[in-house]
Amino acid sequence: MSGLFKVNDTLTNKISYYHLMLLMASLPFDKFYSHLILISYGIHTLIHLSKKNIKPVFNLRMLALQSVFIITLLAAIYSSDSKGALDEIGRKAVILVIPILFCLNPFDLKKYRDKLLLFFALVCTTTLLYLYIDALVTIRHFKLPYSMLFSGYFANHNFSEPIGMHATFFSMQIGLALVFLLLLLLQEKVFYKRLLYLACAVILTCGMVQLSSKSVFIALFLAVNFAVPYFLLQGVKRRRYIMMAASLSVLLAAGILSSAAFRERYVTELATDLSPAKPGESLDSRLARWNVIVKLVEKKPVAGYGTGTELGLLHDNFFTNRLYNSFLHNLNAHNQYLSFLLKSGVIGLLVYLGALAFGLNVSFQQKDLLLFVFMLIITCVSFSENLLDVDKGIFYYAFFYSFFIFSTADVSTDIKPEKTT
Repeated sequence: MSGLFKVNDTLTNKISYYHLMLLMASLPFDKFYSHLILISYGIHTLIHLSKKNIKPVFNLRMLALQSVFIITLLAAIYSSDSKGALDEIGRKAVILVIPILFCLNPFDLKKYRDKLLLFFALVCTTTLLYLYIDALVTIRHFKLPYSMLFSGYFANHNFSEPIGMHATFFSMQIGLALVFLLLLLLQEKVFYKRLLYLACAVILTCGMVQLSSKSVFIALFLAVNFAVPYFLLQGVKRRRYIMMAASLSVLLAAGILSSAAFRERYVTELATDLSPAKPGESLDSRLARWNVIVKLVEKKPVAGYGTGTELGLLHDNFFTNRLYNSFLHNLNAHNQYLSFLLKSGVIGLLVYLGALAFGLNVSFQQKDLLLFVFMLIITCVSFSENLLDVDKGIFYYAFFYSFFIFSTADVSTDIKPEKTT
């Protein structure tokens, strides 16, 4: 593992490499560290800026990476909440900045992609170990039975609370790390390395179950059972893998259903979220909130209400529709697709879908499993969370989307200047 810290390159590229290592290591923790390291990486990039090393800035690739920020900026023009619009633009600025820094910095992401992702996977594994140790120490301190570890008191947000991370956003990171380790397991020949990767994969799998993010779990189920054999395997190896993955998935599902706490989280809460509103209920289902949003969208379907207006609009309308729990907690749409419809209308939604389609298309063109899994996670989580309204979701989207696009093989969709005779 010492090879992770050895870089045979120029001093400038070494500094860039260590910046990216630190940036990836900071992702599971407070946003202060991520933003501080990104600023440092930006200053380093500008100091060593060289015209001959600048990658194309104006092309379809950059447009796709930055499109979410662009539509947010345009929708701010007609927003009735200027303060909310400015706040949202500020949060999403990293979607604009990170691709530009990758264009300006001469560092070869393709060359060091696997080393950086391995380091990221090890950080995720270590973070999960810390959370399990913290949970066990808490259980011992209060003299509780160790079986409490698998109760609701140590699941979902309660489990990730010591690092101050939303369970779903941490699960998104773990899911990416888990698939990368699975890829290494299928390729690695050295026994002790396979053993290390397997141990880390088991810890990450346990952490996924403990965090109980339904949307990420669905994305990983699809990735492990369908995407991995499609992208990596052929013939007999593919069939064997599918049988093994399906068997392990059934065993994992059986284990989840055997626990009352996890069954409540994965099955009962999902059914509740997708049920219509009922009189006298203290909690509001996601479907009930989505119905309120759809009614608002119908009034301004094309361009929406403008950037930064979502919380104010929903706050008032939740109260009007007697969704008092959502009103008191000032909840957002909890659906990224509906959020775009509300703030920037059909235009904004099509821009977002276009950005997702671009990434998926590149993943199939280049047979890039990790890019596909990243896009699949974003697509699935967008059904249940406003991931682009929260710093950790925005940073995850901005960093990894740019990281995978710039570190995959050359994208044929770049716009090239015409040759002159």
